[in-house]
Amino acid sequence: MAAPGVLSLLRRCGKLRWNLPLYAKVWMTQPCIYKSFKSEALPNLAKNGMTCVPLQTFTEEELMIKEMVKKFAEERVAPLVQKMDVEAKLDESLLRELFEQGLMGIDLDSEYGGNGSSFFSTILVVEELAKVDPSVSLVCELQNTFINKMFTTYGTEEQKRSYLPKLAKNMMGSICLTEPGSGSDAFSLKTHAEKKGDYYIINGSKMWISLAEQAGVFLVMANANPSAGYKGITCFIVDRNTEGLHVGKKEDKLGIRATSTCPVTFENVKVPESNMLGQFGRGYKYVIEMLNTGRIGIAAQMLGLAQGCFDRTIPYTMERKQFGKSIFDFQGMQHQIAHVLVQIEAARLLTYNAARLAEIGKPFIKEASMAKYYTAEVATLTTSKCMEWMGGVGFTKDYPIEKYYRDCKIGTIYEGTSNIQLNTIAKCIAQEY
Repeated sequence: MAAPGVLSLLRRCGKLRWNLPLYAKVWMTQPCIYKSFKSEALPNLAKNGMTCVPLQTFTEEELMIKEMVKKFAEERVAPLVQKMDVEAKLDESLLRELFEQGLMGIDLDSEYGGNGSSFFSTILVVEELAKVDPSVSLVCELQNTFINKMFTTYGTEEQKRSYLPKLAKNMMGSICLTEPGSGSDAFSLKTHAEKKGDYYIINGSKMWISLAEQAGVFLVMANANPSAGYKGITCFIVDRNTEGLHVGKKEDKLGIRATSTCPVTFENVKVPESNMLGQFGRGYKYVIEMLNTGRIGIAAQMLGLAQGCFDRTIPYTMERKQFGKSIFDFQGMQHQIAHVLVQIEAARLLTYNAARLAEIGKPFIKEASMAKYYTAEVATLTTSKCMEWMGGVGFTKDYPIEKYYRDCKIGTIYEGTSNIQLNTIAKCIAQEY
């Protein structure tokens, strides 16, 4: 029998209940203790009619979700991390559990099979999963912040009812944007869609398509009116089994190896006009809006990665003895460790602030770019320093530090490179002044 979903379990029981097997020795040699970051549910602090609470104050539901996912990650995900990394493949049983636990439709309305929670809850889930495995966190991040959100924001009611229940229950989605000649310059894409009666014929090639190996549906950006330039870009829903759609061999990547990244080609792919998502020629606008939201999700992934790496390193510095005392007791080490923790905490506040702004409908473009840029930098700093503090063992695959080190690099690349984030921040500054 499938395990109850995360939020349905919360509603039904009102508290955390688990009957899980205890795992023996796992690859994560140090338990994830999270002593450096504490959160709690607190009543709203009101002053002069305004609600004023710290950014790290959560609702009871958010805190329960956070704690449940933390336990799920440690007991279900951690034993599989090394195997998935070596084999460069997401464990199928784990993917099923992500669906069963309701983690693939976190803020999706219950009428579509989702849990009806908040966007901020999604960010907390991504962060907690990334502390154990950034690859698994990416699966939830893309499904929740991009695929589901595309359907809920721009889809017709018929499209929502056709796809969202499956996306919440058992089907992965994938966004097809990047091409061999269009990376940061995303609007220079060459894939085109030609209208033929009541359907379109799509031809072109995409690359670096995340989760393409598992995806059951693709959201494809194609130019349906090349003479209009980027204003001809339109989004189409293409089912995996559509004739002419081909998923190529997955890339052999440096990091986040458990998630597939593949080229996808379209050879005379016939798509009904009813499979157009949103309005004709508005695909470029949709991409920008979704990337802005998705960047908060990537920030949460990099934040969780940095925190997870830090939490698995500090106990070692307290146990490792040199010159008659632990290496943590050397002032030079203490200063380095304190410096890194300050950076992680600053990254957390940037991420949470952007998420809260997005959740209440306030402008967040600059804040999302700041969070995404900074957390990627902090993840790079943290993993590098942690490897130095661990010494030789940190350089081996017996400890997870080298995997965090490999996984973090993608944070400066996907969903907008670090330079693109700086461009966006600068544009916002110019508008403000």
